[in-house]
This record gives sequence, structure tokens and C-alpha cells, in this order.
Amino acid sequence: MTTDGAPADGPHQGPGPAANPLGHGPVLLLAGARLADGRIVDVRISGDRIQAVAAAGGLGPLPALPGGPTATTGARIDLTGYLLLPAPAEAHAHYDLAFSAAPAPPPPGAPALPATTPQSAAELTRRVTEAALTSLGYGATAQRTHVRIGGAGGLGRLEAVLTARQALRGLAELQTVAVPRLLTGLAGADGRARLREALKLGATAAGGCPELDPDPAGYVQVLVEAAGEADCPVDLHTQGGDPVALGRLAAALAPLRPRVTLGPCSALGAPGPALLADAGIRVVCLPQNGCCTGIEGRPTGLRPSLVAELAKAGIAPAAGSGSLRDAANPAGRADPLEAAYLLAAGGALDLEAAYDAVANQARAVLGLPPVRIDAGFPAELLAVRGDSLAGALAGGHSRLVVHSGRVVSRTSAVREFADTVALALPRQGASG
Repeated sequence: MTTDGAPADGPHQGPGPAANPLGHGPVLLLAGARLADGRIVDVRISGDRIQAVAAAGGLGPLPALPGGPTATTGARIDLTGYLLLPAPAEAHAHYDLAFSAAPAPPPPGAPALPATTPQSAAELTRRVTEAALTSLGYGATAQRTHVRIGGAGGLGRLEAVLTARQALRGLAELQTVAVPRLLTGLAGADGRARLREALKLGATAAGGCPELDPDPAGYVQVLVEAAGEADCPVDLHTQGGDPVALGRLAAALAPLRPRVTLGPCSALGAPGPALLADAGIRVVCLPQNGCCTGIEGRPTGLRPSLVAELAKAGIAPAAGSGSLRDAANPAGRADPLEAAYLLAAGGALDLEAAYDAVANQARAVLGLPPVRIDAGFPAELLAVRGDSLAGALAGGHSRLVVHSGRVVSRTSAVREFADTVALALPRQGASG
């Protein structure tokens, strides 16, 4: 697991002081935080990197800034009672569909709901921004969303997401995957043109679902050519149920490895995991959508966990949220810790591997460097109220999120009981 910090023999010095362009002065000190291994530490951040980690109190006071006696000393945040972790990332979302689930029908006798109208670019941008901020509030400082392109909407959805991405700069990193429906034949001419336009416009990756095209092999060929021209990764949807088709897909994607991701692979069976492991392809599962945890088989019986099968084959899977209150999952939450909880509670992975699936494995899918709570690593951190990883996944509601060395989100949850309970248990009204 990657939640370990510096050895307890003293601070490990990292990069020298650097101005923090995002605020809080050049230095941020996170004091008294608990690491996943149980140690209580102070973490000093300079710019967008962790500068030093030591036992609580071992780093001394914050250094004075240049400018004489009137200069400030940065910011100190007391994280007593919090568990400090590498920040999670959202590896697979659909923000262009977020909050689009049909509203509840009116009660009997109430007037009918007005007919829906075409969604404006401003409204779509607002929903994408709200979705990204929702995920950020849960801790995801880096996020990847798949976006539909082509057809009547052209590049409108992508343009709205790119507008939101610009607005979110400094708060979170938002990546986009351009998703055309068709790419082959006459019907795919628009998709082929739009895909190349999307990658020139700023889409991070090329994606889609080959199984929806009449010629899946041709679809992948077009995608590989476009991604090669743009020098970008590929992130595809597939169920992976046909091992022969999966083998052909892996072979067709060979020119772009290791920058290839498949998901959710919910129908994957033998020998699929071994095939993907040999091909060096990353896999993203969607536990909140019931993928890869066996939930699909209810009520006839739970099938073996696909995540466990991937792990046995040597694939460290990433996990994403998928849907956020859209038609596919009206109750989606976009909480990476919920995805990790589902993987751990369902027995698919142990606690450490489950959290790693939404943290450093998810970051790897996004092409980002790993995070450890140690000197020199990116200051992408999540502090969760709790004293253990199990407690954090089970119900860590109070959270503090650090992106590029800056505190970008803080959530405080306070639990209160009725007077009769409070009198009997006066110390049980703690924050959670």
C-alpha cells in the first residue's frame, strides 16, 4: 500500500522552499495527523510537494518568510483525530450525464411536470462543475470523465466540460475522454471527424465502446490511428465477455500500450484476466454500479468477484464511480471512499488494496505520478476523521482535501443526539 510515511527516525528533507502559487503562503504544516500504519506525524508542504515528514512536533515551528519580522509564517492545520491518506482520484465518471436522472413523478392530483427542454451549454457546464466539485469534496483531486461526442450534439458536451475544466483549475485536475458512438462506414463518418476535432480541441483521451459499432475491429483501428496522431491514451468501455473478441481488442491496442485502459469489464471471465495481465492493459471497475463485485447475479446467486480474479491474475485494478444520479444509477454518489468500501466489504480486496484501487491505481490510469506521504511526493492528500483505514471507509464524513499543496475543500460533520441520550452518554456526540 502507498499510505506509508517517512521512517520514525526523524524528518526526511525534500525539495527546498518554493512559493505556493495557489495560496496559504509558501508553507503548509499539517500537524498531528495519523498515518495508516498508526504513527502520528507532522507533514510540511512547500509549493505542490511534501517537503518533510516527522513524528508529531519534530518539525519545529513554521519558518519565517522572506521580508523581515512582519512576514507571515505560512499556515498550520491541526489534524488531531484525522487519518491522512494519499488523495483518491476518480478514474471513470460521466459528468455530462450527472444529475440527469428522471425526477420523481408528481403525486396523484398534482399538476404534471413540464416537458423537458433541450439542455443549454450553460446548464450542462453547471452540472459538470457541480459533479466535479461533489467528487472533490469527497477527496478526488484528479478526475476523468467520459464525454459523448458526435450526432446532433456535435462537440457541445465536450465544450461544456472543457469550460468547466478551465473553471476548476487550481481546485482539481479534470481529464476528458472523447466518446464517439460510431466510427466505421458511412454512418461513422461524423464520428471519425468529431473524434479528431475533439482531440485537437483538448480532450485528454480517446474512448468509446467498440461493441456498439457494427464493425468493432474497425472501430478500434480508427481509434488507435486517431490516438496515435494525437499522442494520447485510450480509455474504452467493454464488458469483456467474449474472450476471443477481447484477445483481438488487446492485440489491436498493442501500439498504444501501456496507455490503454478498459472498463468496466463486468462480464469478464476466464481467461480474460490473464489475457489482460499479459497485455499490460489497465482495468477500471465500477463497484457503485454493481460491476465487479458480484452484485449483478442477484437474486439468483452471487458470481465470483471479478476484482478478485483480476488480482489473482496480477492486475491491480483501479475503481471509479461511473454514474452520479443519472439514468444508469439514480443514487450514485461520486465518493471514491464508497467505491473502496464496497470492494472491501464485499470481500473482493483487502482494505489496503481497496483504497489503493481508488488512490494510486486510479492515478496511474490518469497518467499521474504516485503519492506517498513522504518527502518529495506530490502534495495530493486527504484527511479523514477517524483512527484507521477501516474506520475511514466505514464512515469518515469529516474531510479535508489538499490539491497542489493547497487546502481546496473542507467538510465538517457534527453528530448530535436528543437530550435524553446526551445526558446518559455525555461524551458520545463527537464529530464524525
